[in-house]
Amino acid sequence: MPPTCTRSGCGKPSDSEGSCTFHPGGPVFHEGLKSWSCCSDINKPVLEFDQFMGIEGCSKAESHSTDKKEVAAPTRPDKEPAAKQDPVPVTVAVPATANPQTQTFATTPTPPKAPVAPVEEKEEEDDLSAPVDVGKTCRRKGCGTSFVSDEENRLGDAAGTICTYHPKAPMFHEGSKGYLCCKRRVLEFDEFLKIQGCKTGRHCFVPKVDPDSVQEEKVDCRIDHYQTQTEVHVSVFAKKANKETSVVNITDSELSLDIFLPASKRFTRTVPLFGAVDPQASTTTFYGTKVEIILKKADGRSWTLLEKTDSNKLGNYAYTFGVSGRTGTTGGKDMILDSQNSMPNRS
Repeated sequence: MPPTCTRSGCGKPSDSEGSCTFHPGGPVFHEGLKSWSCCSDINKPVLEFDQFMGIEGCSKAESHSTDKKEVAAPTRPDKEPAAKQDPVPVTVAVPATANPQTQTFATTPTPPKAPVAPVEEKEEEDDLSAPVDVGKTCRRKGCGTSFVSDEENRLGDAAGTICTYHPKAPMFHEGSKGYLCCKRRVLEFDEFLKIQGCKTGRHCFVPKVDPDSVQEEKVDCRIDHYQTQTEVHVSVFAKKANKETSVVNITDSELSLDIFLPASKRFTRTVPLFGAVDPQASTTTFYGTKVEIILKKADGRSWTLLEKTDSNKLGNYAYTFGVSGRTGTTGGKDMILDSQNSMPNRS
C-alpha cells in the first residue's frame, strides 16, 4: 500500500490522482479549542479532535508529497495566563483561654466519596451492507487505511482487513500529546499522528446505526394537487420515502400520511378531504422524489380545496378548475369542466 501524503490535513495516498488540499500552518490548541494557524480566521476553532481533523485544508498543490513535513510552530494565544501569586497570609484573632495548650476544635470527618465506575465506551461497528466510496478513510483513530474494495478491506481475513487503531480519544496536556488508551507521549504534532495504534480489529468505514440511540425527527413535506372531473391527484414531496414502512391510508373522507424518510426523519399528517372519495378505486405510488396519490371522486363535483375547511373561513377564494400552471392545479393539461360549469358550443 502506498504511503500517505505527508502534508497536514491531506491524508490521501501519495499516488492519488488530483490536487492535494492541505494546511501549511501548524495546529493551535488552547483551552480545549483546536484550529490551524493558517486559517483560524476562516475556520472556527472546534472542541472535538475528529472535527479538528476534518477541517478542510486551506491551500492546494498540484500533487501529493512524501517529503518530511515542515510545519509551522503552534500559535500561542495573545494573552498569557496570569502568573500565580503567593497567597497573602491572613491573621485571625483567636480569643484567649485559660489554657491555650488544651484548646480543642470539634470537627466532623468528611465521608470518603464512592469511586465512580468508568463508563465503557462502545466502539463503532462497520455496516457491511452500506456502500463505501473508493478512497474513503477508515474512521478509527490512528488507522488511515483508504478503502479499495469490499474484498480488499471488509470481507474475509486478508491483510487489508486488519485495522490497527486507538480505541480511545486523543489527549493534549501542557504540550504533551498522545492517546488515553496507551502510554506513549510526544511533543510534536507530526509525531503524534505517527503513533501506532495499540489495538487491532476490523475497519469501520460506515458505522452501523443503533436504532435505540437514534432520535426521530418530525419534518414537514410540501403537498401539491390538481384535479380532473373524476380524480384528485395529490403529490407529497417526500424524497426517498421508505415504501416498506410508510403508511398511506385513504377513507371516504380523510387522507392519513405516515411517511418514513432517510436519516430518521418522519412526516405525519391527516387531511380531512374537501369531498367524498372512493377508497377502493384510489391508488398510491412511491417514486424517488415524491409519493403520488390519486383520489377517485365519489361524485363529479369540483373541489374548491384539497382540505375541508369551514366555509365561513374560506373568504373570497377563486379556484381554476383543471387548468395547468395555476395554484392548486399543477399537472393539469386540458380544460375540464363538470356538467354544472360546461357551456354549449355556440357557433
